[in-house]
Amino acid sequence: MPPSVHAAEPEDPGLRGSDAAQRPEAEPAAEQTPPFAWRDLPEPVRARLTELAAEALGKMPRVDVPQQLRPVAKFAPAKRAKLGATALLTTLQDSTAFRTAVLEWVREHRQDALNPNHEDSVVAATAAILLGESSATSRVRLVAKNAAETALRAERDAAVARNQKLENELARLQQELAQALDAVEETRREREDELNKLRGRLREQGTLLRQARDAAEAAEAGVADADGRRDAELAALTAQLERERQRVATERARAERAVVDAEVARQAAREAREADEVRLALLADTIDGAVAGLRRELSLGSSTRRPADAVRGASASGGRGTQVRDPGALDHLLALPSVHLIVDGYNVSKTGYPELPLADQRTRLVRQLGALASRTGAEVTVVFDGAGVLSVPTAAPRGVRVLFSDPGVLADDVIRALVTAEPSGRPLVVATSDRAVADSTRSSGAHPVASAVLLTRLGRV
Repeated sequence: MPPSVHAAEPEDPGLRGSDAAQRPEAEPAAEQTPPFAWRDLPEPVRARLTELAAEALGKMPRVDVPQQLRPVAKFAPAKRAKLGATALLTTLQDSTAFRTAVLEWVREHRQDALNPNHEDSVVAATAAILLGESSATSRVRLVAKNAAETALRAERDAAVARNQKLENELARLQQELAQALDAVEETRREREDELNKLRGRLREQGTLLRQARDAAEAAEAGVADADGRRDAELAALTAQLERERQRVATERARAERAVVDAEVARQAAREAREADEVRLALLADTIDGAVAGLRRELSLGSSTRRPADAVRGASASGGRGTQVRDPGALDHLLALPSVHLIVDGYNVSKTGYPELPLADQRTRLVRQLGALASRTGAEVTVVFDGAGVLSVPTAAPRGVRVLFSDPGVLADDVIRALVTAEPSGRPLVVATSDRAVADSTRSSGAHPVASAVLLTRLGRV
């Protein structure tokens, strides 16, 4: 059984957007030169790369098709990957533009083919090669190793089949030998009967007796010769059967060693990863302890006051939150680390597209917020009034938390509770045009933004 690719660890829903914002946008994988010749890849990987390239080639405008692939592009779709495999793989490796075009087409039309952690090792290796990931070489080796193990198993099965065939042949020969022995025995009985008759006539014809004796001796010689040939053939077949058994045992032992080596390698990789995680956790605990010790030593405490809070002659005007009045200021807030955007769902959707049914309003707003979360990395929570909602959606876009207020609870109160639950100092943005909600959350430190401002920002996503 081929080794499975390690499944990706589940992501924390509250951190998905933040991680996405902190990663730099990946360079197109097609710009990287693979560290191996694509024509030398294992046959399953070559076939999948050729299939994807052939599909992408058929959808490209003629002006974008490389010169060397234009004859291939004229082939029928069913024959393009088979007849143009060598040209497609050569161009994929040598032409950056063609490689980029194929990757873009796959991203748009075959997103399932770009998962380097797919459970199928061939799909995972192909995705890693197209994306130019550093794990591509190891995944290609894994496919080659799986193919080798499959070939070994096929050879073992073929040897077992040959062994079974020889055993059947031996059984047939043994049956034929038994039949031959029966025939010889029958012949011997017939000869003995004939000898008895000849002995009865011995008194009458002595000459006939000598002839009968000579015939009996000749028959016995033939039987002995047949027995010798039979024994020689049986010995040869037995020796051949023993050689086949030894070869099957050797191949079976080799296949079992290969499977054991693969399992040992997987166990070693798993233990190394666990050791790295333990060392990282220990390092984090050590840093936390050092920081806590430094605070105790310097008697810093956990005060949240700043030098500006101690200036005399002036006083703060209300809460710490500020009113956000334009999309530029909203972008500035959404770029802050660990920012949390809380959206008054129906207040925003009814401002932007009141003509739609409520269910469609929810769907459109949540989809736009998902795109905003993926662009900014902000944690996004949208709260809808749960009254009158018959079916609550079971799935939401990545990075967006969708909440419905419980019966008898207003969505405005849920928003205030979300703001109050956050730790002091975390950037909070509340999107609503409800003056009461905006004022109460602003006094708790949140930055209120009008629904129209958020909708303008969503329009650019």
